[in-house]
Amino acid sequence: MDFNGKVVVVTGAGSGIGAACVREFTSRNAAVAMVDRKARADGEASRDSRATGAVVEYFQADLSLRPEVERLIPEIVHRFGGIDVLVNNAGIQRYGSVTTIDEEQWDEVMDANLKSAFLMSKFAIPEMIKRGGGAIVITGSVQSVTAQRNSAHYVVSKHGLLGLARSIALDFGSQNIRANCVMPGAIDTPMLRWAASLDSDPDRVLAACDRLHIRGKMGEPEEVARVIAFLASDLASFITGAAIPVDGGLLTPTGGMLSQETGTGGANP
Repeated sequence: MDFNGKVVVVTGAGSGIGAACVREFTSRNAAVAMVDRKARADGEASRDSRATGAVVEYFQADLSLRPEVERLIPEIVHRFGGIDVLVNNAGIQRYGSVTTIDEEQWDEVMDANLKSAFLMSKFAIPEMIKRGGGAIVITGSVQSVTAQRNSAHYVVSKHGLLGLARSIALDFGSQNIRANCVMPGAIDTPMLRWAASLDSDPDRVLAACDRLHIRGKMGEPEEVARVIAFLASDLASFITGAAIPVDGGLLTPTGGMLSQETGTGGANP
């Protein structure tokens, strides 16, 4: 898993899983283009990486807008010489059902989560082909294959990301492009803590997030980043079109972990 000579683009790189990916890839000798829509969101991830002598550059762009992506990709190629790996990680979380959200809220989530990954892939893939191929890793969610109440637009966007990964894998496999989707469970990121803060008792929400997982603890961004780096590496050369859970076993128990605590099968051995 040495990325020496490789150029990795990470979107949503300012915090959470994206920032952890920056640290992971630079620790493995990659040159990394950090992309985020926030001004100067590079923060600790880039400072930590540059302190080790890594090549890291920050790019600001709204990836839901085609003109910005059309501008961004040539800038990255000009700075780094090409693109080998694309980590489509940018995304937001919003809540509501199909009757409570309005069209603007639907579009906001679809644009940030799904359209951005489509546009980045659309313009990065030709550059990857010029380099002889490459790897795309998309950050989906366990909600790429399941659903959570009151999260209609988020769930649909995450389902769409899995379909996007599989479509890219099928359409560009003959050109040595691999595409996979990681599906994290509850990960201790600023976005999750923001979501918890919407509740009157955030600590209760965080404790519930811990209980969702077999080990009784939510995941850390670095645990997802390591899987993303593996899927982007040559060690994963025969993995494409896959949906990889990084969920601490969240999807394993029938009926979820609560069903293991009470009712049928609830008694500990």
